[in-house]
Amino acid sequence: MRSSTTARKLTATLTTLVAIGMALPSAAHAQSWPAKPIRMLIPYPAGGTSDILARMIGPELTKAWGPQIVVDNRVGANGNIAMEITARSPADGYSTVLTDLGNLVISPSMYSKLPFDIQRDLSPIAMVSYSAHLLTVHPSVPVKTVKELIALAKASPGKLNYPAGLGSAVHLAGLSLEQRTGAKWVYVPTKGGQASIMTLATGEGDLLFMGMLQTLPHVKAGRLKLIAVSSEKRDPNLPNVPTVSETAGLEGFVTGSYQGIMGPSKIPADIVNKFNTEVNRIIALPDVKEKLASYGTVALPMSPADMGKWLATEQARWGKVVKASGFKIE
Repeated sequence: MRSSTTARKLTATLTTLVAIGMALPSAAHAQSWPAKPIRMLIPYPAGGTSDILARMIGPELTKAWGPQIVVDNRVGANGNIAMEITARSPADGYSTVLTDLGNLVISPSMYSKLPFDIQRDLSPIAMVSYSAHLLTVHPSVPVKTVKELIALAKASPGKLNYPAGLGSAVHLAGLSLEQRTGAKWVYVPTKGGQASIMTLATGEGDLLFMGMLQTLPHVKAGRLKLIAVSSEKRDPNLPNVPTVSETAGLEGFVTGSYQGIMGPSKIPADIVNKFNTEVNRIIALPDVKEKLASYGTVALPMSPADMGKWLATEQARWGKVVKASGFKIE
């Protein structure tokens, strides 16, 4: 009997020691990481929303952790080049990407072949922000409201040009408005947000949905005419500008720029949580919130798990828009 009791105690002790031993490497990950610079890829040119946010958050992360956040612009294939690099990088927390998640959730439906899978190859790390799209037209376009824009597009199908990176959130915002209203315009391919804005501002394009950060300076300078915002409610920075929903009677019409940080799959959970906690702390700092607000952007903190659920929901939502449009990129 005594021998049996001793054996049970020994077994329990060994089980506890094994559990502690398994937990130690995980704890060590968080304590020792980061021990070297962290690369943060940006899938778009310098000056865009993702780039600006990375250069705002990066120094704060460096201040908190020590190692530098190296911002690396890798442009191409509507952001998919940077996403593929991230997906194929070591899962050690030193390779990340800050991207427009709208583009990311659209790509699986838009591209016939994609060299990565969002669910299988990428890890959600942290949501950063949301910025409503501004719907603008070139001043030469004779409309002041969304209703007038739709009427003009219906009266002359295919006459209006919409400059956008094909397969982007900006492109899908235009497709969604077409599908909801029956309007038709021509999509003029560009190499990204900055190129789209400049195409519109120079009069080579007629209308565009684009993030406030890139759009508002051109509106203030008189190069673009603002007719609506794509958020659910009016933006506090633009209280006199109606939403697309209210001005066109399109209930639930919401688009925008959702920015977040991803990494390769299978990053240790303790590293992901440490990264997530720090980003959430940074975007809640008063001076950072003030900067974001000045850009027409709001912080959007989420846990990694909630971010994963959001990505799945948005992928399904935009997949329906892509399917209805018939657009495909080879």
